[in-house]
Amino acid sequence: MVKCNMLVMRVERPLRSATRSLTAVALILVLCTGLARAALKDTVYETVLGNGLKVILLENHKAPLVTFQVWYRVGSRNEAWGKTGLSHMLEHMMFKGTTRVSAKEFSRILEENGGNNNAFTSTDFTAYFENIYAEKVDIPIMLESDRMQNLLLREEDFRTELQVVMEERRLRTEDNPEASLAENMEATAFQIQPYHWPVIGCMVDLQGFTIEDVKAYHAIYYSPSNAFLVVAGDFDRKRVLASIDAAFGSIPSGKAPDQVRNLDEPQRGERRIVVEKEALLPSIIMGYHVPNLKNDDSYALEVVEGILSAGKSSRLYRGLVRERQIALNVDADHALLSKDPHLFTISVDPLPGKGMEEVEKAIDQEVDRLGKEPVDAQELEKVKNQLEASFIYGQDSIFSQAMLLAQYEIAGDWRLADDYVPKIRNVSAQDVMRAVARYLSPENRTVAILKAIPPTKETPTQELGGKERIIR
Repeated sequence: MVKCNMLVMRVERPLRSATRSLTAVALILVLCTGLARAALKDTVYETVLGNGLKVILLENHKAPLVTFQVWYRVGSRNEAWGKTGLSHMLEHMMFKGTTRVSAKEFSRILEENGGNNNAFTSTDFTAYFENIYAEKVDIPIMLESDRMQNLLLREEDFRTELQVVMEERRLRTEDNPEASLAENMEATAFQIQPYHWPVIGCMVDLQGFTIEDVKAYHAIYYSPSNAFLVVAGDFDRKRVLASIDAAFGSIPSGKAPDQVRNLDEPQRGERRIVVEKEALLPSIIMGYHVPNLKNDDSYALEVVEGILSAGKSSRLYRGLVRERQIALNVDADHALLSKDPHLFTISVDPLPGKGMEEVEKAIDQEVDRLGKEPVDAQELEKVKNQLEASFIYGQDSIFSQAMLLAQYEIAGDWRLADDYVPKIRNVSAQDVMRAVARYLSPENRTVAILKAIPPTKETPTQELGGKERIIR
């Protein structure tokens, strides 16, 4: 049995990040009023084919485009000790061709018809998508149907792609101090749940993979009973559904795999780790165990996240960056849409010369104040407006609309997306205090500190504010 660290999910919250910096919140709300009134349950059509494949269709005729997405209910949470990273490895192998369409033909067909495609793997899912001109929607239907049932898993492809994945791990995590810190923090916070290990897998596990591992994993998880389709865009529902049924309906159902996983017991006391790695500056991440959207406290935690870190008027940014001038960056993140309970994280990059104890104390003071003093009505309303605008504006593209439906479907049910704004609106100042007191306590957190070791050789650097350069 090999334990290793945790990689930040490749796709965590695509709908929020693009709008975090919005300042014209009121304007966005006005522009999106029509969309806000349209409940998804009134506009989305759902059906299940005879083989158990769920199909979710959302017509949107604003532009002649379609996004076609195949979601498999398999991610790193479905893996086992010694075989971490199999979900992501299989995602790579899905681009190696089928008995009918070679890997080169797959991309060529889409490109010649003006389309593009890609895939992503997370803790809870693996998804494949094609964006294409609306009249060409039958092309991704044909390609994905063929890929679901005729995939080639060849030893020569596997050996080549395994080297690609191992190099990806080196670049994304092992050469990235902040990613390594996050991986270690989650590995410490989760002791039983599969969120303990990284999506990309542990290097020692990758080195031990065989093509037989990939074939066995594919046989378990890549069947209609463990997948669903999401199509959004400019199409006729009856015609597209007929094409989907013709292409996918005859694929054997397969046996739906067990999706229940053991959960960690409540944490009893703070856990603290130090990661030493080449970097110019230290860093800190605090991870608190919190529930997901199945618990209404999650909506109060969404508001807490906004109060702490949404924009330059947020409490952490104002307190640590502008007023005390002890931090370069601050951030908070709440994993609302994880399939199993996850973490609320606070991360801070201190300014050069500032002590970690001073930064940590400042974080604690801001969190403690939020748990003891009711947030005033104006600040609470501002954050609710930001969250609502972010949620609505995030549905501006058909791709994001399909992503929203799929992420809620993975977490529980796509219909739960309709609850987001009303439940955010119902959060009170007392709800915020209660959520902070209950979940953001030292006894419930893991603190991970990056101890920066001066680089011993020339290392790639990243831009910092356009003036300084820094290695993380």
